[in-house]
Amino acid sequence: MLSSPPRSTLPRSTLPRTTIPPSTPTPSTGTPGTRASCAVFPARLRGAFVTLPSLVARSSLLSPGGAAPLRLALAVRRASVLAAAVAAALAVTIDAGPARADSVRDAQMWVLDAIKAPAAWQVSQGQGVTVAVIDSGVNPDVSDLAGSVTAGPDLTGARTPESDPGWGVHGTWMASLIAGHGHDGGGSGITGVAPKARVLSIRVIPDSADPGYARYEHEPQSRIQRELARAITYAVSHGAGVISMSVGYDLPSRPVRQALQDALNHNVAVFASSGNSGDAPGARRRGHAPYSFPADYPGVLGVGALRQNGVPAGFSSDNLSVQVAAPGVRVPAQGRDGGYWLVSGTSPAAALTAGIAALIRSAYPGLPPDLVREAITTTTSNRPAGGYDKEVGFGTVDAAAALSAAARLSAQGLAGPGAPRTGLRKTSATTLGLSAGSHFGGGSAAVPPEPVGARSLGQLLLFCVLAAGCLAMIVVATSRLILMRRPAAASDDQEHGLVTSAATWREVGDEVQATGSPPDGSHLPVPPRFPWSAAPPGRHAVPLDQPGAPRPGE
Repeated sequence: MLSSPPRSTLPRSTLPRTTIPPSTPTPSTGTPGTRASCAVFPARLRGAFVTLPSLVARSSLLSPGGAAPLRLALAVRRASVLAAAVAAALAVTIDAGPARADSVRDAQMWVLDAIKAPAAWQVSQGQGVTVAVIDSGVNPDVSDLAGSVTAGPDLTGARTPESDPGWGVHGTWMASLIAGHGHDGGGSGITGVAPKARVLSIRVIPDSADPGYARYEHEPQSRIQRELARAITYAVSHGAGVISMSVGYDLPSRPVRQALQDALNHNVAVFASSGNSGDAPGARRRGHAPYSFPADYPGVLGVGALRQNGVPAGFSSDNLSVQVAAPGVRVPAQGRDGGYWLVSGTSPAAALTAGIAALIRSAYPGLPPDLVREAITTTTSNRPAGGYDKEVGFGTVDAAAALSAAARLSAQGLAGPGAPRTGLRKTSATTLGLSAGSHFGGGSAAVPPEPVGARSLGQLLLFCVLAAGCLAMIVVATSRLILMRRPAAASDDQEHGLVTSAATWREVGDEVQATGSPPDGSHLPVPPRFPWSAAPPGRHAVPLDQPGAPRPGE
């Protein structure tokens, strides 16, 4: 389990869906007390949500049918508008203008305009690209995703049926922002950033309203991380060109890191939400929000959240994992019930950015993941002072500019194998399209030869044998010296009477006595006396054979 508690003890997803009359002020998301953090434990879904008040008629309060009352209300409203138009036409004949998009699309346009999606659709709409949405599951039957979703495995172990209303809430929102294509001919509902892309849904985490959430909550951290690694591997093996992960874990994982590296090696671009901990109690004390994984892994583009006015959302995590930012407050999305919701968090921001990557991969499928990220990060709008900060990264994503940058990178010969729109010759799949002279100062041909050649295995073995022989000689010589010194030292001690004794000697009168006792308590023998001659007073003793020495008998 994680070492930290969940960031929200009562996620908004546990509350029943309610409607807010249009005249009632909408609670402001992203502020304490009103923003639902949608946190889960041990991993967290990065979205918060409230209902979209302007899209839900009062009549839906009278029926639990969810989206059906909404469609009925919209049909009634449209019928009223049509009747008024017919009455006007009877009075005077005029040219009819284009049909006005529904209120869902109106509410969504600020998001699409903020990231320049309509301009990008002139170049690409994501056709031919599969985006893996690794999340809580995607309902493939909602109107704005019908026919665009491929169901992958459920790796949560929760065994919640897809028919349960708590299944796939968060994941369906994210998928609609990436690949929603609207309905009724595309003029109504949610249009994702890449409306012609496909979604591969892989379920790795239940929503907090999911009946299996309690069981999932007590799963070991190692198993939960392995499930994420399996999901990434599954996405790669089933043809995903982009991976979107609006989930967060407090700790890194070796299996996940290895799976991500495998995805990058297979030319898959990876995106993740940076987290909703910007207003956490400890964030201000540390100077930055806690890091979240997978957003903080190398090769993953972490995304922060912005308000409609372009200001960073207060809940958006501010740390160095944030590389770009996108709208993330009150973003309209379609839910698993077919209704429409305002979603807040770094989750929608990551999903929108993954949609931009799908546009790039559709137009330039051979562009390596690092250059896809480069195309996005180097073309942002509203860049902060100094070019980067930890709240918005390099700035707000710009889909149209990113596509233009991708085109320039392709024209430089960096689009990789099989890019049909670049006119480039196919290269080896293992090089990801990088020519020898395009990077690293001219490639391997420009690298100078090694100044000293590498030693062969035979030389290394010879050096090892010589070193071992020298060491053995040193050991033998040292041992012999020690053995030679020990007997000589012992004989000298015995000859001069220096055998160990704890006693000391002192002279008292004509007797020499021993003070103290040997360690074993025995008596020491009195040493023999020798007839030393004393020198006469005033004279020094000299040898007998020297001049001035006293004669015997003197």
